[in-house]
Amino acid sequence: MEETRISRLYAAMVAGRLAALRNSVWRNTLMRSGLLTAAGLALVLGGVIFAARERGRGDLTKLKAQLGANATVPPPAVIQFGGQEALVLQRSPMAGGMVPEFVTATFLPGRGMNLLQLRAFLPQKGEVDLLASPRLEDAAKLMNGAALDENGAGSLGLGGALELPWGSRLGGVASADGKNVMTTWQGRGLSVPVTVSGAANGGMAMGGLLLTRGADTVETNVMPDGDSTKAVFEAGSFGGRWLAKTEVTMTALLSSHILEIKVVAKNTGTEAEPVGVGWSPRFAIVSGDRSHARLKLPSGERVEVGADGRPTGKLLAVTDTGYDYTSRGGVALGDKAMDASFVHLKQSLLDNGPVVELRDQSSGYGLRLTALTAAIKCISVHSPADGSVVTINPRFNYDDPFGREWAKEQDTGMMVLQPGESAQWKVRLEIFSLDNVPVTHF
Repeated sequence: MEETRISRLYAAMVAGRLAALRNSVWRNTLMRSGLLTAAGLALVLGGVIFAARERGRGDLTKLKAQLGANATVPPPAVIQFGGQEALVLQRSPMAGGMVPEFVTATFLPGRGMNLLQLRAFLPQKGEVDLLASPRLEDAAKLMNGAALDENGAGSLGLGGALELPWGSRLGGVASADGKNVMTTWQGRGLSVPVTVSGAANGGMAMGGLLLTRGADTVETNVMPDGDSTKAVFEAGSFGGRWLAKTEVTMTALLSSHILEIKVVAKNTGTEAEPVGVGWSPRFAIVSGDRSHARLKLPSGERVEVGADGRPTGKLLAVTDTGYDYTSRGGVALGDKAMDASFVHLKQSLLDNGPVVELRDQSSGYGLRLTALTAAIKCISVHSPADGSVVTINPRFNYDDPFGREWAKEQDTGMMVLQPGESAQWKVRLEIFSLDNVPVTHF
């Protein structure tokens, strides 16, 4: 019995020593070495990684979506013009931001490829709007095809409308209800809708018949330094308003310093037709400082206009008159209104065609518009004295090209296309810094 008691005593002593040794090892190896802390951090990190993986797989997102299903925000409504979305050509400004550059050009395929917005980057100013146009949302409310916009007047008051099968004004005899203008071409009668009503319009139809027409096909391409687009309009006889049938193809190319627009009108009918093409961009004076904006026009002659707003058939010299804007640096607009058409245009030696320049001295940039096809025989300029908008309209035809005020031998600019023939209209718009030499012409 004594031996058994002594054996149990020694066993208890050994067990106590082992327990003490185990506690010592725990304290020395785990607690003091930081392994316990590391183990805890590992558990936390593992949880974070697991959550991230679940989120990547969409599980957490799905859970949040289920919990907040009743608070889902609907996507914004798509803004359309004539049933088609706006088309945006865009590019990124070059690094450095030392010179003006085009950034975006927004066209409306559903409204005859109206150039609604043109944005540029200007040093010290950032991105600005070069055209006098509102936001897309507001423009869509004005271009609704109803009331005053029934025949496309909204397109003429915003951005830059393409004008076919004539440019600017077409005169004639107003119908009894004042809704149409009746005229004749080679003995054939034409009745076209009045776009802008009112006595001041004097029985003139404005801006052609493409203003509210939608494109049949539209293509876009990404270029090395910008974008390009092509739109085709199978216009036919423009709803029975015109002779023959017309296919209109418009292409545009946007790069850093150039916006180039080309229009080809093709007679796809079986009889001859007259065709005029124009474009009426409403350029904004970005600074709002009209007194220091300068306008330069090509040399030529001015179309005399009577009190009723119609051309008289006379062409007047502009040299040394109030309409002489041919000086090299242009002439300040000041507080003088401008509303005139110029013909018999002449180009300078180094230019590729007749040139119009609009310089915004206060913003440090200029716009140079060059008529690249000889068929462009008239350029009109409209700028009210109390505004900061300058509308420049390069086109084939004179105002009222079928009017009896013109002598029979006077070419009023309308192209005559036989079946299968085409006419091309092309312009180049350049932006340049007033602190540097303008970009090289080519």
